[in-house]
Amino acid sequence: MDKKAARLKRARRGRAKMRELQAIRLTVFRTPRHIYAQVIAPEGDKVLATASTLDKDLRGDTTGNVGAATRVGLLIAERAKAAGVVEVAFDRSGFKYHGRIKALAEAAREGGLEF
Repeated sequence: MDKKAARLKRARRGRAKMRELQAIRLTVFRTPRHIYAQVIAPEGDKVLATASTLDKDLRGDTTGNVGAATRVGLLIAERAKAAGVVEVAFDRSGFKYHGRIKALAEAAREGGLEF
């Protein structure tokens, strides 16, 4: 099993549990250059809020570091609260809870999301 397949297997396991609990999820995806976050409805059919380093207000600085992930975390928390969402399940998409993923999660908590 290669690295990507192992990550997707971990992601599938976590998402199955979140689907079972009918939880609104905060999903994170990262590439070497950017980081993306979405708040997805429990059924998985609707995106309630989104933020990424591709947004115009976040694009000027460097986009592939912990600082950028922190700014995305604060922005997704703000947009989720505007959509009426306060409690979410954190879907790290099989990535380790470390570095940029951890920075985004902690910033989202500071912004007012509960998970």
